[in-house]
Amino acid sequence: MMTFEWQVTGESPVHVRTVLMAHGVTRTFLKQVKFHGGVVTLDGQPVRVIAMATPGQVVGLQLPPEPDNPHVTPSFAPLDILYEDEHFLVVNKPAGMASVPSHLYSEDTLANRVKGHLMTIQAPSTVTHIVTRLDRDTSGVVLFAKHHFAHSVLDKQLKLKQIDKRYVAVASGRMMPAHQQLTGPIGREAGSFIKRTVRSDGRAAETEVWVRATSATASLLAVKLHTGRTHQIRVHCANAGHPLLGDWLYGRPTNPWIQRQALHCARVQFFQPFAGKWVTCYAPLPDDMARVISQEFDS
Repeated sequence: MMTFEWQVTGESPVHVRTVLMAHGVTRTFLKQVKFHGGVVTLDGQPVRVIAMATPGQVVGLQLPPEPDNPHVTPSFAPLDILYEDEHFLVVNKPAGMASVPSHLYSEDTLANRVKGHLMTIQAPSTVTHIVTRLDRDTSGVVLFAKHHFAHSVLDKQLKLKQIDKRYVAVASGRMMPAHQQLTGPIGREAGSFIKRTVRSDGRAAETEVWVRATSATASLLAVKLHTGRTHQIRVHCANAGHPLLGDWLYGRPTNPWIQRQALHCARVQFFQPFAGKWVTCYAPLPDDMARVISQEFDS
C-alpha cells in the first residue's frame, strides 16, 4: 500500500488531523481511510486523528487498498501520454473515443486504455480515477489520478476552481464582443436524455470566451471553463446564437472540413501537491481542427 509521511513543523503541538488536512487530506477521505483499511500513524505507530503531535514528529498516512473494478476491462491499445508521475497521468484523447465506459462504449474508452497502461507499468492500483473528462467527439487533454488520495486532492482543486482548462473552438457566425462571459445556467432539455440547454432552474455555469479571429462565416475562440457542466461550451455557444461548427446536436450538423464539433481541450494546468509544483500540459491541435481553422481563417 502507498504511504505518505509529513514532519510536524511549528512550535506548538497540533492534532494529527490538522497536519493531515494541511496536506490536502479532506474529512471525506479520512472517513475512507478509517473504514476501508487505511492507517494513520505517528512516528510509525497507529494513532487516532485526534492524537497530539509535537514538532519534529512524523505523521504518516497509509492508503487503503483499492479493489479492482471488473466493469472496466483493460485495453492495451496505444495511449498518447502528455505527463506522468507516481500520482498523476495526463493523456491526449482523440475525437471519437469515449472518456469512460458505458452501455454503448464498453471496451475501448480512454479509461480502458489507462487501465491497460497501469497494468503494464505494474502500478500499485489499476483503478482509473478520471478527474476531467471530455465528450466523445471532443479531443484533447484529460487528467487522471492514480490513487484515491490524488483524486481527492484534485477534486478539491476543481471545487476551488484551481484547475485551469483551456479550449480552442470554432463557432459559426461572427461572435461579438471580443471578450465575454457566458453565464446561463445549464440543465437537461425536456424530453431528452442527452441534450442540455440554458434554463432558469439549471446549474450555475460560467464560460469565458475570447474571439481570436473571425471570417465571414465563423469565429475562432479561446475558451476558459470556470465550471464543468455537461456540454457546457457547446450549450453556451449555441445559446449565444453561435453553435460550434460540426455540432450535430446543437445546430450545425454539417461542415466540409470537420465531421464533429470543432472543440479541442488544448491545455490543462493543475498543482501537483506531492512535488510542490504546477504542471501544465498541452495537446497539439488534431488534423481536423487544424484543417478547419486553416480553411476558415487563413484563406
